[in-house]
Amino acid sequence: MSDLRTLRNYINGEFVDAADGRTLEIVDPTTGEVYATSPLSGAADVDAAMASAAAAFPIWRDATPSTRQKLLLKIADAVEERADELVDAECRNTGKPRGLTRSEEIGPMADQIRFFAGAARLLEGKAAGEYMDGMTSIVRREPVGVCAQVAPWNYPMMMAVWKFAPAIAAGNTVVLKPSDTTPASTVLLAEIIGGILKDLELPAGIFNVICGDRESGRLMVEHRTPAMASITGSVRAGIQVAESASKDVKRVHLELGGKAPVVVFEDADIPEAVEGISVAGFFNAGQDCTAATRVLVHESIHDAFVEALAKAAAETKTGGVDDEDVLYGPLNNANQLKQVSGFIERLPAHAKVESGGHRVGEAGYFYAPTVVSGLNQDDEIIQNEVFGPVITVQKFSDEDQAVDYANGVEFALASSVWTKDHARAMRMSRRLDFGCVWINTHIPLVAEMPHGGFKKSGYGKDLSSYGFEDYTRVKHVMTAI
Repeated sequence: MSDLRTLRNYINGEFVDAADGRTLEIVDPTTGEVYATSPLSGAADVDAAMASAAAAFPIWRDATPSTRQKLLLKIADAVEERADELVDAECRNTGKPRGLTRSEEIGPMADQIRFFAGAARLLEGKAAGEYMDGMTSIVRREPVGVCAQVAPWNYPMMMAVWKFAPAIAAGNTVVLKPSDTTPASTVLLAEIIGGILKDLELPAGIFNVICGDRESGRLMVEHRTPAMASITGSVRAGIQVAESASKDVKRVHLELGGKAPVVVFEDADIPEAVEGISVAGFFNAGQDCTAATRVLVHESIHDAFVEALAKAAAETKTGGVDDEDVLYGPLNNANQLKQVSGFIERLPAHAKVESGGHRVGEAGYFYAPTVVSGLNQDDEIIQNEVFGPVITVQKFSDEDQAVDYANGVEFALASSVWTKDHARAMRMSRRLDFGCVWINTHIPLVAEMPHGGFKKSGYGKDLSSYGFEDYTRVKHVMTAI
C-alpha cells in the first residue's frame, strides 16, 4: 500500500486528507489494479469546503469582469503548458489512448475556458428604461453564489472545465467533486488553479475540490450553503440530486443520460455514414451521453448498411494507453463492464450480434466494438442507455416511423440525420425531440453552441452563452425619478 499514489482534497488553498482519515481505492481500468487512494469525504470535509467557498464569494462576486477574465485566461494557458501532466493523469483515470486524449481534450478544454473568459466581460442586464411614469427600471444579472458541482467519470477533466469555467466566469465560487473512480485529473487541476489564484492574490476559496463517493455528493447538494447544484451523470443520480436540492429549493442544473438516434435515409452516402457513425459510436468506448449508438436505417439499405457497419466495427481497435491505432480504451470500471456485458447477455432471441459482443482480454475492462441488429423498439437495449461500445440497428419504412422510433425513448439529448435531401433534413431537425440535431455528422461540439437535453436527459445547458447564463440570476431594480 505504501507504493500507492495519495490524492487529497483541495480546500481553501490547501491539500488535505479527509477529516476522519477515510479513503477510497482508485483502480486503473487498463489493469483492474489499485494505483492510488483518495479521500472519502464526509460532513466535516464538506463543511470546510463550503465555508471556504462562502468566504470567498463576496470578494469574487464584486471582482470586475476583467479580473475574472484574467484568471480564466491564465488557467487556459496553464492547461496547455501542463498538458503532459494532465494527459498522464487523465489516462491513468480512464485508460484512454494518450494521443487522442491530448488531441481531442486539451485543445477544446483550453478553448472552452477562453470562451468563458470572454463571456465574463458580457455579464450585463438590459439597459435602463421607463415602464411606469416616474420610475426607471434596471435589470441586473448577478452570480448565483456558491455552486456545488459533481462531475462524471467518462470525461473527468473536460467535464470539470464545463462545470467550473462558466460558474467562475459569472462570479460564483465552486466546490467540485469528481467521480469516485476518476479524481486524479481534477486534483491536478486544483493544484494548477490554486497556484494561479495565489499568484493573482485572489481568494483561495474560489475553487475547491473534494473527493468521495455518492454519499459525499449528497452531503454537498443538501448542504445549506450552496445556492446551486450542478451534476453531469446518470438519470438516477440526477433524480437524487433534484430531490435533495428540493429540500431548500436550490437551483439545479442537470446533464444526464442519452440514447441518441442516428437516422440514416435511403439517399445517404453509406461509406461516409458508416465511417462517421462508427467513430461517433465507439469513441471513448461509447461512454458518451451523445454517442451514436442507436442507428435507425431505411429498410431499402438496411442490409448493406449493417454489413458495412459490422465490418467497420471489426476493424476498430481497442487497447491500452500507448497502443498504436487504437480508437478507445477500456470501460471505466468493473461495474460498467458488468452493465455492458449484461445488455448483450440478455438480448432477445430475435436480436443478432453482427460483430463483437464480448470482453477483450482478461486484465482490465476492455470490451469489443459491437453491432447488434434485428431489434424491436421496446427491447431493453433500445430503451436504456448501455454506455459502452455497442451500436444497435433498427430498420424503418418511412419518415414518420423514423420520427416515432427516434422520439420513442425517455432520453432527449442528441440526435443526427443522414440524408442528401435538405428539406427532409430540415423537417427532421424540427420533429426530432432532442437538444441537439446534427445533419450528416454526429458528435462535434463547439464552445459557442449549447449542449443539453430535454426529458430525462435533464435541463440546463453546458457551453455557450446559454450555459453561462445558467450560472446567473436576474434582479429587477426600480427607482423613483
